[in-house]
Amino acid sequence: MRLPSSSRKSIGTTPDRLAIAFQFDVVVKGGRVKNDAVIHIKQHLKGVVMKIKIPALISLLLIIIFSNFQAQTFYNTNPLAHTFSIVARDTVTGEMGVAVQSHWFSVGTLVTWGEAGVGVVATQSFINASFGPRGLALLENGLTPKQAIEMLIKNDDGRDVRQLAILDGKNPPATYTGTKCIPEAGGIAGKNFAVQANIMANKNIWPAMAKAFKSAKGPLAERMVAALVAAQKAGGDIRGKQSAALLVVKGKSTGKVWNDRLIDLRVDDSKMPIKELQRLLKVHRAYEHMNAGDLALTNNNTKLAMEEYSAAESMFPKNEEMKYWHAVTLVNIGKLEKALILFKTVFKQNKNWAILTPRLIGVGQLNVTKEQLKMILEQQ
Repeated sequence: MRLPSSSRKSIGTTPDRLAIAFQFDVVVKGGRVKNDAVIHIKQHLKGVVMKIKIPALISLLLIIIFSNFQAQTFYNTNPLAHTFSIVARDTVTGEMGVAVQSHWFSVGTLVTWGEAGVGVVATQSFINASFGPRGLALLENGLTPKQAIEMLIKNDDGRDVRQLAILDGKNPPATYTGTKCIPEAGGIAGKNFAVQANIMANKNIWPAMAKAFKSAKGPLAERMVAALVAAQKAGGDIRGKQSAALLVVKGKSTGKVWNDRLIDLRVDDSKMPIKELQRLLKVHRAYEHMNAGDLALTNNNTKLAMEEYSAAESMFPKNEEMKYWHAVTLVNIGKLEKALILFKTVFKQNKNWAILTPRLIGVGQLNVTKEQLKMILEQQ
């Protein structure tokens, strides 16, 4: 859910935005907002008067009423994702992320939500999936994580079985655990993170997650995964384990979603989901080196490019794809002899790479003479 631009421009202070967010029982009739609706808003804010254009308010209220209609479903009609999760931010890079593990199929599909420059949400237990997009919309329009959770929970009939965490780039994160979440259940909101869990083997799970995150070193993603590992070691989900997910977004939006979503990894069905998530994160880091190598070549920095490619290959020595494109790059920069060594290794692993190689010439991806191509193909 996103507010119309006209509404965003006409909203003044944070209290005004808060009033709109909480006012779900207003009535729109004949294109006019009834007086009692305005009175309700004033009462909630203890006399704070809103400064907002009526057309923008009507537009906003229609969105809120629609989203509230979606929220008013009993918990037994919502998907289950009993689980443990963490939302966190990196104070140096500004990155924000959410990580989760559950004994439920494809937990990342509905639990993890995030938007660069806005924040991240984890909605779990008996999931109200609308908490994801609606929570982000509230953050984008000025509410703090605590205020956003209060608003979402206040207007949800299934609040007692919900578990929810929200984090943005500057305000204290917040977590909520409904009174009827299956024990053991609870959460902790720290300075730059919040951990929460339900249907756990014991009450040590979320404290273990908090401790692990605070003591872990390295990038945000690795620290969040460390929290998941700690949860599992402490006993984890009493039912076992099945799926996991990891999402990291930039602290500031560039307007390009494909660049702003830094990491988006999911393990939908596995006997060892956290271990597999760790492996995928390592693969992701290796390909970051590959991409950095490509960028270095674009900037005519051959030395840096080779260092990046070598770093990627050192992480996954058996990865034929990395070796192959490294070899292609070497040929294109005039280092055929070094490339032949790599081609030989790759072709031995998979002959289809040799079949692919001539096809690159016609599309400008491989710059070789006929004699050079022959030398490459002889490495089979």
